[in-house]
Amino acid sequence: MPGHVTIPLARAWNSWSSRPAELTFLPLGLRITPVLYSTRARRASAIEPRHDPVRFGRHTIDNSLIELETELGGTSIRFQASASDPFAVRGQWEAPQLGEWGTRFWLTLAISSDGGEVVRYDAEKGAAIIKIDRRFAAIVTRAPAIQVTGHDSIDALRADFETNGYFYTATRSDSAPVLGLRFNMEMMREGAYAAAVADSEDLAVLNARACLEAASRPAPSLHDGQFAGALDAVRDVVGWNTIWDKVNHRPYTAVTRIWNLGEFAVWYNDQTFAALLAGVFDTDIARENMAAALAGATPQGNIACIVTSNDAWVDRSQPPHGSLVAWLLYLRNGERSMIEASYEALARNQRWWRSHRDPDDFGLISCGTSDVGEGLYKGTIFGARNETGMDNSATHDEAVYDPVTRTLSTYDLGLNCALALDAEMLSHMAALLGRAEEADEFAALADRSRRLIREHLWDADRGIFANRQRKGGFVRSLSPTSFYPLMCGAANAEQASHLLAYLADPATFGGAFVLPNATRNDPAFAENVYWRGRIWPNVNFMVWLGLKRYRFDAEASHLAKQSYDLFMQSWRDRRIAAENYNATTGEAMDQGDTDPFYIWAALLPLMVVEELCGFDPWNGWSLCNNGADANFGPLLSPAGRIHVSSENGVLTVTRDGVPFLSTNNLGRFTHLVVGDGYISCRIESASQSAAELHLVGIDAGEVVAVKLGEMDAQWRAADIGIVVALPTADKTREFHLWHRRQVK
Repeated sequence: MPGHVTIPLARAWNSWSSRPAELTFLPLGLRITPVLYSTRARRASAIEPRHDPVRFGRHTIDNSLIELETELGGTSIRFQASASDPFAVRGQWEAPQLGEWGTRFWLTLAISSDGGEVVRYDAEKGAAIIKIDRRFAAIVTRAPAIQVTGHDSIDALRADFETNGYFYTATRSDSAPVLGLRFNMEMMREGAYAAAVADSEDLAVLNARACLEAASRPAPSLHDGQFAGALDAVRDVVGWNTIWDKVNHRPYTAVTRIWNLGEFAVWYNDQTFAALLAGVFDTDIARENMAAALAGATPQGNIACIVTSNDAWVDRSQPPHGSLVAWLLYLRNGERSMIEASYEALARNQRWWRSHRDPDDFGLISCGTSDVGEGLYKGTIFGARNETGMDNSATHDEAVYDPVTRTLSTYDLGLNCALALDAEMLSHMAALLGRAEEADEFAALADRSRRLIREHLWDADRGIFANRQRKGGFVRSLSPTSFYPLMCGAANAEQASHLLAYLADPATFGGAFVLPNATRNDPAFAENVYWRGRIWPNVNFMVWLGLKRYRFDAEASHLAKQSYDLFMQSWRDRRIAAENYNATTGEAMDQGDTDPFYIWAALLPLMVVEELCGFDPWNGWSLCNNGADANFGPLLSPAGRIHVSSENGVLTVTRDGVPFLSTNNLGRFTHLVVGDGYISCRIESASQSAAELHLVGIDAGEVVAVKLGEMDAQWRAADIGIVVALPTADKTREFHLWHRRQVK
């Protein structure tokens, strides 16, 4: 029977399952599963990160390169695969280090299908062949297998090794539901295979042979120069964590390939961040992740905190960041459909928070747990704290659970700031969709929340925002949510200035490794457990957004660089993308409950990419020329798939391999808009001398008007495009160009 035929062809071959070395052709459910056996360890491994050491290498979004390394019994094996054709894949392995005599360490390629079709081995053709529905697949290898064995399942193959060892021939077979092509590391320390799908057996074999012999295409770096490897890291974390949910029959980017929480697991917040990260490269994967996040929408109106194959926490939600992510994705890809698909669920969620988590009808909310569903921790103080996403944060230590209102006794600062920003983004979304009344409704809610946060959650004695008892004083412990009023626009100028002092103070949130989730002078900091003192990538990202909103550019850039340095400390050599980090040493894996390959870790390197070319709701699409050499891309933008480079002080944006614009102006370009017949931006110059802006795709004869501020700009025709003069100025200038050519 066919598998999942609606998956895009470019993503048909992938490492879709909990076994990352296993390649699956999803439309047919065809699987090629490497199984290792070590006589020394007396163990067979299907390479599962929950049980086996796995070092995740590069993983492109289009699956044209997939790399990983594992170890068993002292022997290390490296795998590489390339799906350069939608219907063919090539894989290879090598053993750089042996832990025992190579003849006693075996690698088996187990061929099987989800439908249990029989796989047969044709010795004359040197191919394993399987027919699924109307199609044929052939798997060929560089060297013939030493032995071909037949089994009912992968587990039966593993049990055969573990019971009988490798010196055993009774399971030889040329047809079975699982056919094992066996190799050892004495004879095949390096090896390769290829698989192809076709509409005839002979054609499948022919195509597989051609794929096997084809030269591998090198995978270029995505990011060189300043902040080298940042964009590569975002791609690899997204690529490896994008898997198949076999329960709901959908692709999605998991929080991690490693945790065992059932057949699938979707946290609302984490899934929206997965959408944001995927959207840098692929709008379809971003859309799939937003759909997975919003699939937890309940009849009550909230979006479930978490839904897994084992449980659903519908009695509570998570901080409402979905509208922010949806709007950021729209700014990047310009697809109105992203907003249309998300708006209804997000609007219902905003209203649910205000009607279910404000027991005093004051306008500020508390976290809680409603009397619905059967989720674990329902009706408990811990369940209520889950709504903040910061389950054991010291900011909850003084909170008391009220079983009557089913809420905590405190106003949670982070939740209220998230709700205010959510309402603001919903107002933008509603306006885009032509829902004027709802746009006004959500704008008013955002204004009200900002005012209440500014007036009631500001602790004037300490000069900082903090959680507060609904009927009393401020909570002692602080977290980086104290900076979230910047993110939602609640802080006035004086308050914002105080926040910057806390941000830099090494006794509170400053230091070499930031941002700790408890101030360094809080007793909870020394505990270094989860939300008590450790650094969380998602929190750094939200604080960074707030700094950008208030145009604290130097502080935002510094936080982004610190976040990049923190991430790279564990990534460069160990390929660890951690759920959280030690705030004293920057170490990722000093706590046993830290996941080593978590999706939102990629927010740390994303920040430096966005510093150079990024999107936010207040500055739109922005480019920065800071004078440092850098070269990164491709990434998505409103102008299409682009590369950005800076060399010798000249910033160049390339689209479809052709330069689009270049400039020697040092500074920022914000609110960049590229439309049919129109280009505009705000130019913030840091140059000490006059500069130029070169627009390559515009012919002089097509220009209608060029404005720099209120004045006509000086421009001239170039060999390719036009060059606009940017005189020295100490202020932000509006740039507008109208032309007759339609932008493609």
